[in-house]
Amino acid sequence: MPNPALPKSYIFDLDHKEFVIKITAEKHLQLFVDGCLRKYDDSADPVLYVWTNVELLWEEHRYVEARYNRASDRLRVTVNRVEVTHREVS
Repeated sequence: MPNPALPKSYIFDLDHKEFVIKITAEKHLQLFVDGCLRKYDDSADPVLYVWTNVELLWEEHRYVEARYNRASDRLRVTVNRVEVTHREVS
């Protein structure tokens, strides 16, 4: 069932790139880099997970991960395994 508090988008800067984590009204998880959808999870799993490598200048990379726990309504985002946010969504 859709949540009236959703969709929610969270914007993060990563050097000269921008990535966005979006939780849709249907509680699906999406990951955008520079406005382009890179990954999505619309499974029925209780914890949704998306990840991607973001290429920066000089062949440098960052590993971005997001997990959304539907039961607790919490989002956790990491970059290179360092937490950048862990928050309640609604």
